[in-house]
Amino acid sequence: MNSILVAILVIGLIIIVHELGHYLAAKAADIKVDEFAVGMGPKIFGIKHGETDYSLRAIPLGGYVRMAGMDPEEKTDGRGFNNKTILQRMIVIFAGSFMNFLLAVVLFAMLFSFIGMPAPDGSNIVGQVLEGPAEQAGLQAGDQLIAINGEAVNDWVEMTQVIHQNEGNNLTFTVQRDDTTLQVDIVPVRNPQTGLGMIGIAGNTITVTYPLGEGLRLGIAQSIEFLVLILNLLVQMVTGQTAVELAGPVGIVQMTGEASEHGIGTLLRWVAILSIQIGILNLLPIPALDGSRLIFLGIEGVRGKPIPPEKENMVHLVGFAMLIMLVIFVTYNDILRIFN
Repeated sequence: MNSILVAILVIGLIIIVHELGHYLAAKAADIKVDEFAVGMGPKIFGIKHGETDYSLRAIPLGGYVRMAGMDPEEKTDGRGFNNKTILQRMIVIFAGSFMNFLLAVVLFAMLFSFIGMPAPDGSNIVGQVLEGPAEQAGLQAGDQLIAINGEAVNDWVEMTQVIHQNEGNNLTFTVQRDDTTLQVDIVPVRNPQTGLGMIGIAGNTITVTYPLGEGLRLGIAQSIEFLVLILNLLVQMVTGQTAVELAGPVGIVQMTGEASEHGIGTLLRWVAILSIQIGILNLLPIPALDGSRLIFLGIEGVRGKPIPPEKENMVHLVGFAMLIMLVIFVTYNDILRIFN
C-alpha cells in the first residue's frame, strides 16, 4: 500500500510538472486555457479560477491542458491555439517535456547539494557484495579490484565506468585478496532503473555534498548523461541490438516502491530518471502524443497550410487506441513478471 501511495505521488508530480509546462507556455503566448486536469476519467474535484477550470480526476495516469482552439475547426476570438504562429504552437507542445527535463535537473541538484551523493572513498576495495553476477562469481567484501581485462583501474569511478558501459560483455577482473591475486570473469547485467551495466558490488563510501552552484552543474550533467543513455537504448531497441523492455503502470509502481525502500536519495534519483523517460516518451512521433503533434506542425510549416482536421483527428484517435492496447499488454507482462 505504501508503494502504491508513493508511486501515485511520484506520477502525480511528474504529470503536474509536464502539464504545467504546457500551461505556462500557453499563458505566455496569450492562449486561453479552459482546463488544467491532473488524471483522467471522471472529475473528483474541481475549482474555477479566472477563465480556467482546475480539476483532479479519478484515474491517476496522465493529465491534460485543454486550450481554446486545439480543435482546428473551433472558432475562437484570436486567443485560440490555432490562431498562433507555428513556432508558438511548437513551443507550447514541447514545453511539457522540457519541464520534465528541468524537474530532473532540479532533483539531481538537490541530491548533490542538500542530501549528498555516496562517493567512493578512493579505493577499489569492495565494501559489500550484493545479489548478482559478482556474488555468483565469488567476489567477497574486502577484495581489491586492480585491473579489468588487463588494464589497470586507478579508482572506483574509473572502474564503474567500465562496468556501466559493458552490459552483456565478459570482463576479466584482476582481484587482490589478501596475499593472493585472482582472475575472475564477470558479465555485467542491465540495471533496470538506470539502464547501465552492473555486477552487484558497493564500495566503501562517504556521503559528499556540493555547493549549490556546483550541485546545479552536476545536476545538468547527470540529466544530460541519462538523456543520452535512454536515447541510445531506444535506438538499440528499435534496431534490434538489445531486447525490448517496457514497463507499464504496475512496473512503475513496483520500481518506485523498491527505490523508496532505499531512502530519499535513491527515490529522488529514480524520480529524476523516470521524469526524463516520460519527457522523451512524449516527444516520440507516436499519434496522440506530443511528438506527433510536433510532426503535424512541422508538416504544416513545410506545406504552408495545416493537414485537414478530420485526417489529423483520425490519426490521433487510432494512435490513442493503439497506445491504450500497448499499456494493457505491458501491464499484463508486468503482472506476470511480478508473480514469476
